[in-house]
Amino acid sequence: MNAVFTFLADNTVLLLFIIVGIGMAIGRLQYKGLGLGAAAVLFVAIGISAWSNSYGIELKIDHMMGILGLALFAFAIGINSGPNFFNSMKSALGPITAMIALFALVAGLAYVVGVHILGMDIATVAGSFAGAITNTPALAAAGEASGKAGAATVGYSITYLYGVVGMLIAAHLALAYSTTDRDTPSPLANRTVRVERDDHPRVSDIEEKYGEKVQFSRLRRGEKGRISRPSPSDTLNKGDLVTIVGPRHLIGSVIREIGHGSAHSLIEDRQYLDFRRMTVSDPKIAGKTVGELDLGKKFSATISRVRRGDVDMVGSPDLVLQEGDRVRVVCPTGRMKEVTKFFGDSTKGLTNINPIALGLGMALGIIIGEIGIPQPGGGTFSIGSAAGTLLVGLFFGRIGRIGPVVTALPYTACMVLSEFGLLVFLAQAGSNAGGQIAKAFESGSWVNIFFLGFVVTSVLAAGLYLIMRYVFKMGGTQLSGLVGGAQTQPAVLAFANGRTNSDPRVALGYSMVYPWAMIIKILAAQILGGL
Repeated sequence: MNAVFTFLADNTVLLLFIIVGIGMAIGRLQYKGLGLGAAAVLFVAIGISAWSNSYGIELKIDHMMGILGLALFAFAIGINSGPNFFNSMKSALGPITAMIALFALVAGLAYVVGVHILGMDIATVAGSFAGAITNTPALAAAGEASGKAGAATVGYSITYLYGVVGMLIAAHLALAYSTTDRDTPSPLANRTVRVERDDHPRVSDIEEKYGEKVQFSRLRRGEKGRISRPSPSDTLNKGDLVTIVGPRHLIGSVIREIGHGSAHSLIEDRQYLDFRRMTVSDPKIAGKTVGELDLGKKFSATISRVRRGDVDMVGSPDLVLQEGDRVRVVCPTGRMKEVTKFFGDSTKGLTNINPIALGLGMALGIIIGEIGIPQPGGGTFSIGSAAGTLLVGLFFGRIGRIGPVVTALPYTACMVLSEFGLLVFLAQAGSNAGGQIAKAFESGSWVNIFFLGFVVTSVLAAGLYLIMRYVFKMGGTQLSGLVGGAQTQPAVLAFANGRTNSDPRVALGYSMVYPWAMIIKILAAQILGGL
């Protein structure tokens, strides 16, 4: 094996893809529906690196490749989560505060157990804390504050593995009760309704009452009238037939409010109005809201639904469109070709990585991540490239465009970039930790270090699970993402995404707490290391 390991040490790009390939082959294996997914890449990298060290050969993937992978991953996650992140901030204040309090608790616990009970030096304690919460910037802060980077790294390398496994267990437990989630999006439906009210309610009044979550896509006056697209100012008269699109649970409420379900289906009559799914591929449209397109005046058309990834959403006026979205448009039959040309309807909208937004967003995020932030007691710390690119991604995803520049990326492109970046980071992190773990086991000091990491990770995982589930009544799907975000651990996010087919609630939970967790962990490790 000497010759093999020597060859791989000189060909780190080959080593990277061997680790990714073997890791994902193992990650795809499942037992009773449970598999490691992308997290297997981390463990394979640790195993191969430790194995090579037993032959006296160090296998390491360049640190900058890990930074690139993690920054790509964080930026893409931010882009996808941006539209929902800022809307959820008010409701997230409680969970974020509770998470910060938990970090303060486990940092204090690490100090008491490590120094006063186990008699460990503070550098090892601070490094073990950083490994238990799986945060590399926190390790750097601990090593700098203590002045003993080597001791901090040993503690980090031993506790890191259970830091990942412990949170994977917490995510698994969260997903185990996800079938009872109350925040599960109701599937969209459409129904034709006969109006029974005689007070002539306006279409806009009813849509506003339900928060623009329902839309009226078709209207026929009387039994033989022509089917048309209702405008917001139209009134509904007794005997009219209307088609309503929206979440299934709201459709029932609207039906009871205006009349009763009809056996007739206006959708089947395509003589005057037709509908079609088309892909948003024209960059001029990306980043604009449905309302800003003003399709009613341009084409007498309506966007009734928008499909992003595997999720259907109502085409509400404030919904920001992204390249790659599949919009369902209802318009006069004779104008369908015009509308199709307007949106582009090309497959390139699914794969365009928008190099301008990607390049500028990544650069800005990395710069933000390197800015020195003053800390108590003097000195500075930086939040790192991952947190910086995540913040920029959240902002870019939320605003959609700045003037003529589209800031968002297609959902499909984001998923590809995030998965590729994640795999590169996990391979690099695992290869870096493998040799350090081997040395720590040889020294015999690993037992106390591992016990300290076990305590820190377990208390944090249990606290997050119990508080978020029972105090804040958070659904299991979102909680699984929050666990990964609080641990700033992409492997946990990958596991949760694999189990839920990348449910958007997982990414929302992850991005909701990730920036806060990153900052608090660095501060806590810095304070611990300086004690």
